[in-house]
Amino acid sequence: MKLTARNTHRDIAYFYLGLIIAFSFSGIFLNHRQVWHPRRYTYNKQEIQLPVDMMKDSVNDRFVAAITEKYKIDDNVRRFSVDGNQLRISYANNDVQVDLTTGKGKIETYRTTPILGQMTKLHIDTSKWWIYYSDIFGVAMLVIAGTGMFIQKGEYSFWGRGWKLAAVGIIFPLIFLFLLS
Repeated sequence: MKLTARNTHRDIAYFYLGLIIAFSFSGIFLNHRQVWHPRRYTYNKQEIQLPVDMMKDSVNDRFVAAITEKYKIDDNVRRFSVDGNQLRISYANNDVQVDLTTGKGKIETYRTTPILGQMTKLHIDTSKWWIYYSDIFGVAMLVIAGTGMFIQKGEYSFWGRGWKLAAVGIIFPLIFLFLLS
């Protein structure tokens, strides 16, 4: 096989096709995680009733531990807070919300959406080996972009009109980065 821009572009793109697709989907999911987050998909809601005589001042680590034990939440507490009359306890895979004036609340249990949730992990994983692989992927994307500039010849080549599209493609992210954020 002859080493040309077209062959290099094609073969690297084929090799990274799965990762390109996974990164594309996971990027879209993460952009909209306030609406739907595949890493925290609600699959169970349980209504609860706590004693009404609870006071905001009584919410502390022991109080949260008692709720955790009472409702058999086998999960690690991440944080808890009281906002007005609302108690919120966040666990790794559960959230508890309780109205402290009425004692009514709910426990939401989450799980990761199969495949889609794992894809989003690719964007946030910080393991040493994944970072190395992601860096190699970043360099490969630069090679794909660079070789792609030299595949087409003539009027539709990079030097014909491609540079204009590339310039606009660079300007759009800069507008969002500096003017709209």
